[in-house]
Amino acid sequence: MIVVMHKDATREMTEHVLHIIEEHGLRGEAMYGDQRTAIGVIGEKEKLDEGKVIRLAGVKEILLVSKPYKKVSREYKPENTVVKIGKVAFGAGSPVIIAGPCGVESEDQIMTIAKGVKERGAHMLRGGAFKPRTSPYSFQGMEEEGLKLLAQAREATGLPVVTELISVEHIPLFEKYDIDMIQLGARNMQNFELLKRAAKTNRPILLKRGMSATVEEFLLAAEYCLNEGNKNVVLCERGIRTFEQSTRNILDLNSLTLIKETSHLPIIADPSHAAGRYDLVVPLALGALATGADGLIVEVHNKPDEALSDGKQSLILESFEEMMGNLKKMHLIN
Repeated sequence: MIVVMHKDATREMTEHVLHIIEEHGLRGEAMYGDQRTAIGVIGEKEKLDEGKVIRLAGVKEILLVSKPYKKVSREYKPENTVVKIGKVAFGAGSPVIIAGPCGVESEDQIMTIAKGVKERGAHMLRGGAFKPRTSPYSFQGMEEEGLKLLAQAREATGLPVVTELISVEHIPLFEKYDIDMIQLGARNMQNFELLKRAAKTNRPILLKRGMSATVEEFLLAAEYCLNEGNKNVVLCERGIRTFEQSTRNILDLNSLTLIKETSHLPIIADPSHAAGRYDLVVPLALGALATGADGLIVEVHNKPDEALSDGKQSLILESFEEMMGNLKKMHLIN
């Protein structure tokens, strides 16, 4: 439910409405926007005396939210949410480019890549310290040492870092190394306890779509984060699993476009995991930004043939530079 205030309603009027809502045992959240001031109401609407609320000073109308996901919907918040990490802003109109290796492998590797993508225009650095892998025999990441190296790379380049959280037990380490943005990967999209605990850190969240998740399931996962009070959530379309076997996944630009219409949260694309092969990454990146994605997260490695994970889908630094040039030529980035 949404209580819409008149344009000339004062802040005191809005706070009084909030007080009445909370007296009814419901939660209210004031949203002060350029177009309107509204109050989102969470809880059992049957508890609320709508007749009393509509007569309160400053109240214009009461609207019902039809979507099962409330706080992430545009019905709840029509204006785009902008998620800021330092000077980086997701959803502000200029696409954010995140680049780096699938996994942190050594100090020389992450420093070389971090400096390389920074010089070529990347806004953030990615790199996995903890790696959830299909096979228990695959490289699992450098763990705490990987977080330490990411922090060193941030210090050397000024690039904010994003890395994947796979267990609530690792949250203290993420806080110790002051990780700028927590990634919750496709395999953990519906790990609801992890979603809630990560959200409670109040760090920005990069939430990846599960490989078989519907749009509704994806947005309800984001709802868990917002429901914990963390509004800084960026969605990521990373490709879904279909019957097609010629590529790793299918980059679902249909759903990306739909989500842009349905939700106020920014959404970026991951062409690397969608393609599973480096030669398709750049065309998919172009398509995603042309569709309206708020950014990209791409895998870049200085020696992909020697990479311990996902080398086949990683761009070399020269290819990343070419991609950035193409994006600028097509006026998709500044």
